[in-house]
Amino acid sequence: MGCCSSASSAAQSSKREWKPLEDRSCTDIPWLLLFILFCVGMGFICGFSIATGAAARLVSGYDSYGNICGQKNAKLEAIPNSGMDHTHRKYVFFLDPCNLDLINRKIKSIALCVTACPRQELKTLSDVQKFAEMNGSALCSYNLKPSEYTTSSKASVLCPKLPVPASAPIPFFHRCAPVNISCYAKFAEALITFVSDNSVLHRLISGVMTSKEIILGLCLLSLVLSMILMVIIRYISRVLVWILTILVILGSLGGTGVLWWLYAKQRRSPKETVIPEQLQIAEDNLRALLIYAISATVFTAILFLIMLVMRKRVALTIALFHVAGKVFIHLPLLVFQPFWTFFALVLFWAYWIMTLLFLGTAGSAVQNEQGFVEFRVSGPLQYMWWFHAVGLIWISEFILACQQMTVAGAVVTYYFTRDKRNLPFTPILASVNRLIRYHLGTVAKGSFIITLVKIPRMILMYMHSQLKGKENACARCVLKSCICCLWCLEKCLNYLNQNAYTATAINSTNFCTSAKDAFVILVENALRVAAINTVGDFMLFLGKVLIVCSTGLAGIMLLNYQQDYTVWVLPLIIVCLFAFLVAHCFLSIYEMVVDVLFLCFAIDTKYNDGSPGREFYMDKVLMEFVENSRKAMKEAGKGGVADARELKPMASGASSA
Repeated sequence: MGCCSSASSAAQSSKREWKPLEDRSCTDIPWLLLFILFCVGMGFICGFSIATGAAARLVSGYDSYGNICGQKNAKLEAIPNSGMDHTHRKYVFFLDPCNLDLINRKIKSIALCVTACPRQELKTLSDVQKFAEMNGSALCSYNLKPSEYTTSSKASVLCPKLPVPASAPIPFFHRCAPVNISCYAKFAEALITFVSDNSVLHRLISGVMTSKEIILGLCLLSLVLSMILMVIIRYISRVLVWILTILVILGSLGGTGVLWWLYAKQRRSPKETVIPEQLQIAEDNLRALLIYAISATVFTAILFLIMLVMRKRVALTIALFHVAGKVFIHLPLLVFQPFWTFFALVLFWAYWIMTLLFLGTAGSAVQNEQGFVEFRVSGPLQYMWWFHAVGLIWISEFILACQQMTVAGAVVTYYFTRDKRNLPFTPILASVNRLIRYHLGTVAKGSFIITLVKIPRMILMYMHSQLKGKENACARCVLKSCICCLWCLEKCLNYLNQNAYTATAINSTNFCTSAKDAFVILVENALRVAAINTVGDFMLFLGKVLIVCSTGLAGIMLLNYQQDYTVWVLPLIIVCLFAFLVAHCFLSIYEMVVDVLFLCFAIDTKYNDGSPGREFYMDKVLMEFVENSRKAMKEAGKGGVADARELKPMASGASSA
């Protein structure tokens, strides 16, 4: 892995000049080995399912007697109709394809291997017989000859359910699937309860198909708007923050004033004209208005106090957003990070789903209650499903954590490089190189901790869905409370992990040390963290809303001129969801950069004070913020470096490197 030995400077004196990014050592190697072993286990599951013939059964399909379609099969003991030669029968046909078992995730129907799928609807057994004679594809059981389709008394059981829907083979999987999706309409009622007949569903689908060019264009528009917004935020961050602050203040004052005005108006209104039956209602309304007005007043007062305390800290948020814009100018490849992460996730999910399908057809042939063949895994190997499910969560979180570490490493390199002309040619690739050589173990450990929290939450959610309507109110409340607490814990750990990766990128410490140091700095600078997260997140949320609204408005204007269909609600929903997803991906990277810059700024003010030999690494905008803070403190008669006192970064950050 290109690992070097632990840095000998781990015990350096605190008086020694601190230099970030100099010491590099491998972190959390045991966790890297554990993750590699886990991935080997995932590969073993895939290899086992393929070696046991699951791949052939999945791709080619098999009938209800254990025969794989498209090849010659071996005889299975005590199972009739097994061991048949299906070399020319390459497709799986279900006698009743619409009979779905959603609980066991399978089709409750006899499956046969046939030569061709019926491309047109067959309404009678005579049609089925003619199809078999013309195409050589027998759609009834192997025990029934085509000449007996219309004369045998067993034809109603051994032949497909009439009418036989028109079907076509699924690409690569050789299953005959009905062309008309209304076959499965009764199982989609929970999803589309507003559809009383197929006409609405058909109009919705036709609207999507007719407007596919417009949908694609609007999706590209949302992508362009997201990139433009990331550039604009850098230049209007100061104005935008204060506009939002003023709007919040005016909104709270206006709402409180309106409530008191309504209360005074109701109190002065004559009660003699009110009939006795409505007098009690009027008094209740008056009391409610008083409670609302008092609550709004208390809220406004608290809001004013918070803004008064945090008004100077808002300036740091503005400065960090401004510097984040510069980061994207020097590191343009940051913009494409969501694409690479999404691509990696899609590849892994495709592999995971394919292996899951392999597992569904793996194992030994077993005869079920109906006398048909199913393939089941017995013994300890039957628990491979759980291992595979944990792998989905852990490796997905690992990929997301790699993105966080890559972004943190690139931004840290940018921040702690005094002369930006000396930046690496591609800081992103340099960060990826450091991640692979030194910090994969740290990423594996951090993602595993998230997995430990996410698995119990998902189990509780599954239990809640299965017991819905059966459990009592107390049990339902306990389940929901546990799910909520685990969700909050997961979000907190995600945020802490992100800052721990930043600390690791700076000091090359292991995960626990980095997490502890990051937690200390976040707690000791809680007000600044709150300002950055509240003001910054609200700004980015408004940016997401702006992109969705702009894309939706453009969609309404374009779709309104389309006369080929009448229902364009579904295309508009698709466009808005995609726009929000794109905006979230891009602006989340922006938010990540701001969080990394804040931690770098905190460490910078800890180890440097601007004096000769201890110059700041920070940008001029942040330098101006520090100087303004110093002047404000001196004018108040307190002197000293305000930010060096208020910001208390990692006390052991350098010494533990």
